[in-house]
Amino acid sequence: MDHVADAHDFLAYVQASPTPRHCVAETVRRLEASGFVPAEPGDGTDRGYAARAGSLLAWRRNGEGPVRVVTAHTDSPNLRVKPQPDTRGAGLHQLGVEVYGGVLLNSWLDRDLGLAGHAVVRGADGIETRLITIDRPVLRVPQLAIHLDREINTKGLQLNKQQHMKPVWGIVADDDERSLAELLGAELDVEAADILAFQLMTFDVAPPALWGWNDEFIASPRIDNQLSCWASVAALAETDAPGTQVIALFDHEEVGSTSATGADSGLLADALAALVGPSPSDDSLCISADCAHATHPNYADRHDPEHQIALNGGPVVKVNANERYATTPLGHALFVDACERAGVPHQVFVSRTDLACGSTVGPITAARTGLDTVDVGAPQLAMHSARETTGSSDPGFLRAALAAAFESS
Repeated sequence: MDHVADAHDFLAYVQASPTPRHCVAETVRRLEASGFVPAEPGDGTDRGYAARAGSLLAWRRNGEGPVRVVTAHTDSPNLRVKPQPDTRGAGLHQLGVEVYGGVLLNSWLDRDLGLAGHAVVRGADGIETRLITIDRPVLRVPQLAIHLDREINTKGLQLNKQQHMKPVWGIVADDDERSLAELLGAELDVEAADILAFQLMTFDVAPPALWGWNDEFIASPRIDNQLSCWASVAALAETDAPGTQVIALFDHEEVGSTSATGADSGLLADALAALVGPSPSDDSLCISADCAHATHPNYADRHDPEHQIALNGGPVVKVNANERYATTPLGHALFVDACERAGVPHQVFVSRTDLACGSTVGPITAARTGLDTVDVGAPQLAMHSARETTGSSDPGFLRAALAAAFESS
């Protein structure tokens, strides 16, 4: 395994993917470079993909053999622009935003923010959807000076989502009637009135990077969960095993997955029925790939003492007795076997019994498909921050483990 090459390839992937739709576009580019073609699961194509908004299904069929599915999600917590966003305060232009998912609010303060998403516009040939990427610092949410909040270091930072998270984008000049629609129109080369609707979200424009004395770590936005998307795409592209291999990258996991393109839709179950029939074989496996909490050195007491998780320690199998994770003993065993065949270390995560854990698409897809499932993920720190950390070897470890799982009999 070339961990350095894998790390840099992941950095390029996440840099190209500031939103779920951008993530799908970059995934499509990579799949097509590996010989996949746009198709529908039931049309007989053996190396195809189907993209729908911020979600994507891709598959490879090669004769008889087991069914292997990897799921991940394309979305991450962030600040999303409201439909009527233009507001002003203290002589400054601001945007109204809505918090998407479980955001660590403080991590969005004092950062260089861009805007990305898509707009639905009236074009020369009718209504069309266009991707938008404003990859320069056009927004900032300034923090209140300590002189005006003397107790911040003793009582903690208190942020109101409605009042305190509106980004600033300019100074209001005399007779200044500029609006976001006009700014977007200039970016898209259309009249503001021709922008019929949009979905925009903020993102940190600082590029992802290796860090640490010996580049042991990666700092990046959207590690949760575009690292799993990258690893599943890379594993599918390189596999050459008998059977059927599928990846399902879903939007809206961070807000519950109940949407037309989320894991709680019929996308995956319908695709599997079309690819392999209504009853996959008993040796089928679904790997729900979503990042896991590494043990934080400053908060080690928040972790179960018998389940310490290390960065660069290999993929993490996640277990929860209350079905917040969908790992079954057979799924667990099959994934451990894949790690051993790939020469990849693995770890096991269980939350402290007195702390609630998060969840993944694993329980949802397990209920919808009936497949034995294992919840796994690369270890990370600062989950749901605007800028998260993982080990620089962890992308390569996860890719190799998923590739071996695709190739298992």
